[in-house]
Amino acid sequence: MTRAGATVLLVSHSHDEFGIERVADGLRRRGARPVRLNVDRFPRSLTLSTALGAGGVRRRLEDAGAGLSGEEISAVWLRRLWAPNLGEGIAEAYRAACVRESMAALTGWLRGLPARRWVNEPAAEDRAQDKLLQLATAAAAGLRIPETLVTNDAAEVRALFARLEGNVVAKMLTPFSMSLSGGAPFVFTRAVSAADLEALSGLRQSPMVFQERIPKARELRVAYVDGRCFPGALDASRYEAIAADWRHPDVVAAGVGWEQGALPRDVEARLGAFMRALGLVFGAIDLICTPDGEHVFLEVNPAGEWGMLERDLGLPIADALAEALLASTENP
Repeated sequence: MTRAGATVLLVSHSHDEFGIERVADGLRRRGARPVRLNVDRFPRSLTLSTALGAGGVRRRLEDAGAGLSGEEISAVWLRRLWAPNLGEGIAEAYRAACVRESMAALTGWLRGLPARRWVNEPAAEDRAQDKLLQLATAAAAGLRIPETLVTNDAAEVRALFARLEGNVVAKMLTPFSMSLSGGAPFVFTRAVSAADLEALSGLRQSPMVFQERIPKARELRVAYVDGRCFPGALDASRYEAIAADWRHPDVVAAGVGWEQGALPRDVEARLGAFMRALGLVFGAIDLICTPDGEHVFLEVNPAGEWGMLERDLGLPIADALAEALLASTENP
């Protein structure tokens, strides 16, 4: 199949605009046909069907009267996979079960698509969500990582705090919440104080990540696309006294903006080895650059944000994603 014949499925949600529209434009300029699947409209407003029988497997998407066969899809971008939207009028006793059934139908439909190119392949993306696996894989690729402890044992936390002389931050292994409205609570990375050591009883309800606090000159968000690195940087001296997490509202309110970033070639090579080991074509990678110029790996989000880097710095990330999605559709 040639580029002009490629149909690319863009999986996201209705409130996602900047990045996905730029990738769609990049695909159109290359002669491909982007088709958007807003999963927050399933199962109420769009229809997915998987039929299995003597004739094989048939998959179909119906949206606003337009139909698409699964066999037409050459590539898939898993931009965002949100929980199905059941709307109102369903008894709460059945809501959780209906969400599970809808998600199982949706993910089963997606995983069975015969697309030859995925960004990212679902099994690889699921596996890469494991933050401990990320850190171990990064270290094996030659990247420096912070000393890390995941525990529900308060004594272990106190011992780490003493060994690192109080230079410890706390964070979650997974996002605390996921909301299209943006109004749900969110747990940011925060510095651990001596007073916090006396209030660790909550670990028995929810283990946490405790990590060495790395001195920062800059923090980098690197959009990695199929072997290419697009780095943006933040001047940590402008906000480290405010919060340990650049996503914190107080840091945003301070007007700290993205600047052009750069990576040494050896760091780029190690990031490439790390991403290949995880089987990821795309990821948003977070690094710290220390005052001594050393780069320290924090994590990768396989579906992380990059739009601010393209918008503020002009980095051609959307075009790189379009190219990556078409990389395997040049020839039959």
